[in-house]
Amino acid sequence: MLTILRNAAGTWVAKLLLLLLVLSFAVWGISGQIAGGLGSNVVSVGETRVSVTEYRLAYDRQVAQFSQQFGRPITREQAQAFGIDQMVLAQLVAGAVLDEQAREMRLGLSRDRLAALTAEDPAFRGPDGRFDRNQFEWVLRQVGMSANDYLKNRGQVAVRQQIVEAVSDGMKAPDALLRAVSLYSGEDRTVDYLVLPRSLVEPVEAPSEEAVAAWFEANKASYAAPEYREISYIKLEPDDIADPAAISEDDARAYYQRTISRFTSAEQRTIEQIVFADEAKAAAALERIRGGATFEDIVAEEGKTLPDVLLGTFEKDKVADPAIAEAAFSLDQGAVSEVVPGAFGPILLRVTAITPERVTPFEEVAETVRNELALDEANRVLLDVHDAYEDARAGGDTMAEAADKQRLKVVTIDAIDRNGRTPEGTVLTDLPQSSELLREAFEAEPGMENPPISIGSVGFLFYEVDSVAPARERTLDEVRDRVAADWTANEASTRLAQKAVETENAIAGGRPIAEVAGELGLEAQTRRGLKRDGTDSDLGEAGIAAVFGVGRGQTGVTPGESGDTQIVFHVTDVVHPVDAGPDALPQAMRDRYASGLADDLLDQLVARLQSQYPVSVDRAAMQQALSF
Repeated sequence: MLTILRNAAGTWVAKLLLLLLVLSFAVWGISGQIAGGLGSNVVSVGETRVSVTEYRLAYDRQVAQFSQQFGRPITREQAQAFGIDQMVLAQLVAGAVLDEQAREMRLGLSRDRLAALTAEDPAFRGPDGRFDRNQFEWVLRQVGMSANDYLKNRGQVAVRQQIVEAVSDGMKAPDALLRAVSLYSGEDRTVDYLVLPRSLVEPVEAPSEEAVAAWFEANKASYAAPEYREISYIKLEPDDIADPAAISEDDARAYYQRTISRFTSAEQRTIEQIVFADEAKAAAALERIRGGATFEDIVAEEGKTLPDVLLGTFEKDKVADPAIAEAAFSLDQGAVSEVVPGAFGPILLRVTAITPERVTPFEEVAETVRNELALDEANRVLLDVHDAYEDARAGGDTMAEAADKQRLKVVTIDAIDRNGRTPEGTVLTDLPQSSELLREAFEAEPGMENPPISIGSVGFLFYEVDSVAPARERTLDEVRDRVAADWTANEASTRLAQKAVETENAIAGGRPIAEVAGELGLEAQTRRGLKRDGTDSDLGEAGIAAVFGVGRGQTGVTPGESGDTQIVFHVTDVVHPVDAGPDALPQAMRDRYASGLADDLLDQLVARLQSQYPVSVDRAAMQQALSF
């Protein structure tokens, strides 16, 4: 009953009554043409009226909110498809019956309270976070509303709030309900089950001619041939017109010399460093090395190992400390540096490996160079090629003739449906701009030149529809093999389902599941601790729902997750939570149930008021509001 009332009242309508004015104020999107211009009413409830202007303001606000959700403005047609006009009407009728109730109850709002509510509106706060008169007036100008109209509407919302709060504030879900929810959600189950594979009923004998014909007649629509179109297209991107063979060796060598740094591998050195506490210790260590000690001796004396002092292998400009880079790249391999003032203290360096600079010879990169130059040239002339092709078509050339003049390739697809599938059932995955090409091609007329489709920022796709094969019914002879295969698959599924029912009946009749499994050559399996909202790789969501749809000791059948198995299960145990109660549920869940009950009460209130007060809706005035 509550669900029916909720649907009738718009479910969330009552809650929105408090928010229609104050939320998303700055993004309403008001239609300025009607502000104050029309006098007829869309809704009448007793002595309460909702004007055309108010309806249009609410409508524009709802459209703006939908546009925000979708990230782009929605059209009038889309708004109608979403039912925004009726949604807004339901909101305003609900508000009007509350206003009429408030009028009869003589509810009101003091000027001081109205001023306080206005000052609290975040839309009217200035940079200091306090109410700003200039901001107030600016926002109202933006939405085409006078200050008096705002204050009147704000007062209406506050008065409605008095009724709503009297009905729903402080609502709590009963402990009995929460305890039942806790028991329901906390229950877990143990099941024994068998997975029956299709192999149990295979092989299926070949169907008779009568069976094939009957299956075909019963499912003829699924074998119909869709509309196919023969499409020719030309892709024009830089890669399609680049000609590396046209690049001379002189041009390639000149480009190579200009960009030789790209083909040069800089010298690299492997550097080790010992950092000392002060310069005196570093100098003493250097003297010891000059006196015959090794770098390794100093490393050991500092309590370190060679991996500890390995800085790494670097190009000179990749060394973070310029002083270290300069010193390391002036050493011979194996030599130890003078004391270097490093960023973290005095340092001794050693270079253990040197990889000299290498310039890749032109002959090794000639193909790469030619390709790059050809691609640069193709980018430069691509629009010229586009224009030349279009001029040729305008001069009467066919697609093939115009393409031949520009050395472009025409690709023809003999037959394809609007989903990109050939008559053989193959999906073509290499079509350029596939979805857009198919959409446009299936809207185009055969033999007509069409505007090109853009590919990125620099490419074009020219296309034509050469012929159309209309959708038609296929004969049985055309699809006999497919029909036979479908009949066989369906027969196997039917027999497997029957086998599952027989197996379930045996287990329900008292036979142990292990015994039945042995006769079928299967292995009985067990799942423990299944939850209503859980998942399982064998049972899946549907299987878990089936398990929780029967009682302890009962059996059931559910399709397997793979689609070609049946699962027969036996519920062996049902465990209820020992701590079931309101406190066992998360606070967010308890709040959600309380909110739902409050919404139900508000929906019932609105529905009751709609039956108490005569509601009149002027559809002509509503359409008048939407026509501006």
